[in-house]
Amino acid sequence: MEIAVIGAGSWGTALAKVLADKGNAVTLWGRSPEHAAEIQETRVNARYLPQARLPDTLTATADLEAAVHGKQYVVSVVPSHTVREVLGRAARAMSADAVVVSASKGIENDSLATMDEVLKEIMPGKVGARLAFLSGPSFAKEVGNGLPTAVVMASRDRRVAEDAATLFQGERFRVYTSDDVPGVELGGALKNVMAIAAGVADGLGLGNNSRAALITRGLAEISRLAVRKAANPLTLAGLAGMGDLVLTCTGDLSRNRHVGLELGKGKTLAQVLAGMSQVAEGVKTTRSAHDLAQRLGVEMPITEAMYKVLYEDLPAKAVVHGLMGRAPKHELA
Repeated sequence: MEIAVIGAGSWGTALAKVLADKGNAVTLWGRSPEHAAEIQETRVNARYLPQARLPDTLTATADLEAAVHGKQYVVSVVPSHTVREVLGRAARAMSADAVVVSASKGIENDSLATMDEVLKEIMPGKVGARLAFLSGPSFAKEVGNGLPTAVVMASRDRRVAEDAATLFQGERFRVYTSDDVPGVELGGALKNVMAIAAGVADGLGLGNNSRAALITRGLAEISRLAVRKAANPLTLAGLAGMGDLVLTCTGDLSRNRHVGLELGKGKTLAQVLAGMSQVAEGVKTTRSAHDLAQRLGVEMPITEAMYKVLYEDLPAKAVVHGLMGRAPKHELA
């Protein structure tokens, strides 16, 4: 297969390696010509995934149109807030028969659109009708190191989901399929908000009980919003829901949990982001999730609390009092 992977960060590079290791001809696109040239020459993405040696079947470039031209598959791994701009440009050079696989996790701030909704809007004809979405518990570093990983590929077209899953399937990268695009997308996006909350709790030293409560009640929030968007609630008990949530809320490689940890220790958001070289999707997604929940009338108290911490400068300690002081209710209400 000839495949373009759009986004030369850690996750894009890891997925490009998975595909290239199977013998596919993979073109990895990054914005910076200097960065692309360095990857091409050294066979390593020293900036974002330094431990992963990239095979000769991978080519790096900063020419977006050339990267996607004639490719059978185009994999989107750019930050969610850049998908409309980057994939919109790419769409003009893509084959009408291409299949787009989105591995970007997030919700647009202004439109409150999921990546599925964005791509259907900007992709022409048949391409927009054959979208697939990859999600699940998968740290880029571990995938790059070849550690066993299980994810899920969702599409409204069963054949597209199965073919895209087969494209990525390997001895150490297992891919399940799903037809629940809203569930897989929202699980992957909203878990980042909960990871910030879990990080805040850990940064405040609140212990294991509070982390477990945040994960569990965070899943309840995610499920409420996802079901309102026509998702199957069982999807949220799977890899794109509970699986990704547990990983991101507890793993030391989680960028979103790192943001929360530093906030819990007393740093400002500006200070935290200034010390990071990669995007923490949960920061922008918190705003989108907050606004979407208000639009749809869905109760999401943890998301609301994180919105106040990130965008209204609420002290992290005040989150605890606000959440614990809420009126008692039935767990399944």
